[in-house]
Amino acid sequence: MMASYVSKVRQDISRWLAEGLIDAPTAQALRNDIDSRAGGGFSFGGILAVLAALLLGAAILIFVAANWLAFPRVARVGLLFAIILAAHAGGAFLKLVRREAAGEAGFLIGGAAFGGSIALIGQMYHLSGDEAQALLVWCAGVTVAAVILRSAASTVAAVVIAASWLWVEMWDFWSGADVPHEYLLVLAVLWAVSLWTGARSARHLIVLSLVLYASLSYLHTEQLVIPFLLALASTGLFLAATFRPESIERFLRLGGGAQVHGLLGFVAGMSFVQFAVMDEPGFMLAALVTFGASIGALILGGRESRMLRWLAYAVFGVELCIVYVVTVGTMLGTAGFLIATGALLAVLAFVITRFERRMKAPAAQGGAA
Repeated sequence: MMASYVSKVRQDISRWLAEGLIDAPTAQALRNDIDSRAGGGFSFGGILAVLAALLLGAAILIFVAANWLAFPRVARVGLLFAIILAAHAGGAFLKLVRREAAGEAGFLIGGAAFGGSIALIGQMYHLSGDEAQALLVWCAGVTVAAVILRSAASTVAAVVIAASWLWVEMWDFWSGADVPHEYLLVLAVLWAVSLWTGARSARHLIVLSLVLYASLSYLHTEQLVIPFLLALASTGLFLAATFRPESIERFLRLGGGAQVHGLLGFVAGMSFVQFAVMDEPGFMLAALVTFGASIGALILGGRESRMLRWLAYAVFGVELCIVYVVTVGTMLGTAGFLIATGALLAVLAFVITRFERRMKAPAAQGGAA
């Protein structure tokens, strides 16, 4: 998303320069500003470096595990600590020489080695505990490394590990265990760490993990108030991001995308509500509210955000299919189903085409002016 934004701005700068709207020094100053602000994002090469780091870390751990019994016990522990230390030290050195992507990849190798070490040492010394506890210790270790090394990639990894811990804790929805509310404290700590490390992607993942937390909490407790609150809070986020974007950005520092998060959270909450009242009259009311939300999102934010537009289109189309299946599908045969589905897709294509034309018209008029 950042790469496409930078590319578009560069094209606009070139067009403004060609049309005489700005002079050459101003154009160069704008390009320099774009380069400085885009430096923190991952390029395609950076993504490949991260993937290579994950594969290399997995290969090292598999090699160690395969030859585990061939090493003395002390040598095993020393080898694991040596791998962790070498990966983090190597990553720090690479960052010092301004090889940012390679340095972050080294930190990921160290974090993966730390997670594997927890499992291997626990097995070797027959330490008690379960997978959830191991994940929590792993998350804590990676978080400490992220703070010390100021690593954005390690911060993202810590958020992913924390979400995995939540899933392992709550995957059995009928176990009767309590919802781990301490997960919110973990997210608060990780949010603070993300501000220190500059990990904007981690903050996006934290917002998404709050939706996951609310969803799992509802499936665990079946209290309908939870999806209602999720939809209400998400609506507030969307409206705040629409009418007070500067305030939201100062508070969340997401670099955009708050509207998308708001719509996602709203749809998640209303989906649970609809499934809960599917056989009741309230289903159509919930469906109409969801339809209205998708249309409202298009009107309020669709012009500025292509991602929001396509998400709203997807919500509208999926909601059409759900309403059809619930209210009409059982009364028609196979032919009727195909005809109705084709009609629904044709209506959806017509709506999307018309809306996209309306989105492009103001831009064309602005360029002509």
